[in-house]
Amino acid sequence: MFWRALTSISRQKGGVVLSILKLDAGGIPQCWIDTEDATRHYADDSVLWTLGDPVAIMRGGMSRLTGRQSIIELHSIIAVKGSAKINLFDVLPAITKRKLYRRDRGLCAYCGCRISENDAEAEHIIPNSRGGSYTWMNLVVSCRPCNQRKGNRTPERAGMSLLYAPYTPSLYEDMILKGRNILSDQMDFLAANLPKDSRILQDPFWV
Repeated sequence: MFWRALTSISRQKGGVVLSILKLDAGGIPQCWIDTEDATRHYADDSVLWTLGDPVAIMRGGMSRLTGRQSIIELHSIIAVKGSAKINLFDVLPAITKRKLYRRDRGLCAYCGCRISENDAEAEHIIPNSRGGSYTWMNLVVSCRPCNQRKGNRTPERAGMSLLYAPYTPSLYEDMILKGRNILSDQMDFLAANLPKDSRILQDPFWV
């Protein structure tokens, strides 16, 4: 059945429709989906339960039995039947510049200045030429001047101390890092599963 948006009660930011957080039957985050994918889950009766406020109302065709139009109300968080075939807690989150920038709160690891995402550079703590790998634990965000000053050296050799330590995001942190226009109820759900000392809780400046 073809569905289309009847009303956008989706609390939008800058006119961008917000994503819906998809969970498995056990309440473990799986991914962010759009309203079209969410509607399919409602339509095939695979949604087990929901959380958060409604974000959109979708309308479909007319029922032959009742003569009424089919309507689906989408919530910001939905849990669907089934569970992941692999343990997502054991999966190392993929690295992107956007997520690295957000993890490090947009702060240069060497001088502490706030930099824009476009100007931020993914900096190898141990240079690639010295065996440094492209991993969460060997990457930080830096401004261009600090990156050029450090060059092909370790922080110790360059006399540049790290202002914060790198870390590998957890499943819940990764969901926050890769989310776009996260709603308050979605953020509350994910944040409830973070350690109290998580840097994301200290300054989620992009949310």
